[in-house]
Amino acid sequence: MKRSFILFLIFFFVSCSNKTEWTMLFNGTKVEGLRGYKMDSFPWESWAIKDGNLKTVPGKHGVDIISKDTFEDFELELEWRLQSGGNSGIFYFATEEGDYIWQSAPEMQVLDNEVHQDRLRKVTSAGALYDLIAPSKEVVNPIGEFNRVKIISKNKQIEHWLNGEKIVDYQIGSETIRDLISKSKFKDMPLFFKSSLGHIGLQGDHGEVWYRNIRIRKL
Repeated sequence: MKRSFILFLIFFFVSCSNKTEWTMLFNGTKVEGLRGYKMDSFPWESWAIKDGNLKTVPGKHGVDIISKDTFEDFELELEWRLQSGGNSGIFYFATEEGDYIWQSAPEMQVLDNEVHQDRLRKVTSAGALYDLIAPSKEVVNPIGEFNRVKIISKNKQIEHWLNGEKIVDYQIGSETIRDLISKSKFKDMPLFFKSSLGHIGLQGDHGEVWYRNIRIRKL
């Protein structure tokens, strides 16, 4: 009995030590751990903090932002909302080898599913793995309301969650993914999805978008 109790304690403390704390990238008042794509600093000319949101600045040249750290196994959470007709994206595994973030990074689509033309193709609708995998169901909230996102990467398995529902699930490097890429707009992009370790990114050059409660933890 005593030996079993000791083993239980060892297991308990090892399990607790393996639980990584959340890192807040944006908490409503302060941006931490984010910078501009291919920049050393944060692009405040293109982004602003307003009413607890990190938002793009209308009329300014948009700049995508990325995490300073890179991530492989992670859990990312945030909330987004758009103006009517809006479009943005959440990237992961981004590198800075190309001119643009989308040349290397897969994207969870952020979209107005009521008006934007991308809604006409399920693989480019809200929550999709952009141009590759359509969401299993449409659970996006109406324009003006925030949508809750969770992206999980664990042991090469990726999950997209939107408003509490898992809507995309796939395996990195699988035959299915390779086949989908070969038939997509990314087929001739040599840098696309070549790494399962990279930066988290938010698109800043597709109009006005609001993000809040951005946090991440390594798994």
